[in-house]
Amino acid sequence: MADYLLYATERYALPILAPLAETLQAAGHRAHALLVRGAAGSALPAPVRAVGVREAVALKPRAVFSAANDVPTFIPGAKVQLFHGFNVEKRSDERGHFRVRGLFDLYCTQGPATTAPFRALAEAQRHFAVVETGWTKLDPLFRGHDAEAAALRAPAAGRPVVFFASTFTERLSAAPHLHAAIAAEVARGERYWLLTLHPKCPAALFERYRALAGPNAAFVETEQLVTAQRAADVLVADTTSVVSEFVVQRKPVVTFRNRAPKPHMLDFDDPARLPEMLARAFAPTAALQAAIDAYAEAIHPSRDGRAGERVLAATDALLAGELGTLRRKPLAGWWRGLQLRRELGYWGR
Repeated sequence: MADYLLYATERYALPILAPLAETLQAAGHRAHALLVRGAAGSALPAPVRAVGVREAVALKPRAVFSAANDVPTFIPGAKVQLFHGFNVEKRSDERGHFRVRGLFDLYCTQGPATTAPFRALAEAQRHFAVVETGWTKLDPLFRGHDAEAAALRAPAAGRPVVFFASTFTERLSAAPHLHAAIAAEVARGERYWLLTLHPKCPAALFERYRALAGPNAAFVETEQLVTAQRAADVLVADTTSVVSEFVVQRKPVVTFRNRAPKPHMLDFDDPARLPEMLARAFAPTAALQAAIDAYAEAIHPSRDGRAGERVLAATDALLAGELGTLRRKPLAGWWRGLQLRRELGYWGR
């Protein structure tokens, strides 16, 4: 039995860490959570225990699993990157998904599309290892019957279910532009809607979308994101990583002004076309379905719901020295570690 630490800086990290906590507990280990910044005040299901910074250090965890861009390097244990989303090309590689900050010992990648670039970076820089494990957040998508997803879908009473999700990035967000079109669809009642927004979206926007809840729609919270994806037939979104998460199920996605539209997406730029795009999504052509299947294989081919087990195995391999000897972390990592000490108020005993 060993102690492990789960680290999050935003609420959207909790559905990534929760399946891993279950894996750790099933293996007889203890899981603790350090939740800071936007995740402060949140909680993971028992028996995961929330700890403060000093207690996290005193635990001397075997590993720290991070679903954030950073990790406190002053906490003992291997530093393992789980990622907080897929690569949706919001930014350049140097500033986005493939940015290496010099903090992590192990990157647990989601699929070939991310494994190959990170392995190339690892070979060049030599201070971290890479193992393709699949993404823990998606483990619940591929397990047996999901009672929570069934409960979310029940009010549809046999109607098709559409899930709407939007990023918080103002220049990329569909939420301000599609509200009227979605409200009209909800009022029509032909389909049942599940609605959510990124936790960083403006409060006024949350109020507008929550107000649509009723017999034809429900608003779901960030912690219910995976459940809502499993419950829905079609996704309407923008340049959020939820698009990739949803496609992994081999289901159609409609995107509004996606920054980098792909063949597996039904992308559009005029809100008045939403009804047309929904009709196409609910009757996908063979070509569209083939594009969806191909993209899913590239980003997340595993469909066994066992990514958490592979993450734990990869961490064991790292600690056993089976992934090679790592070089010292670069100066940039040391500097970021110092900044995190200051932010979290830890300077030793």
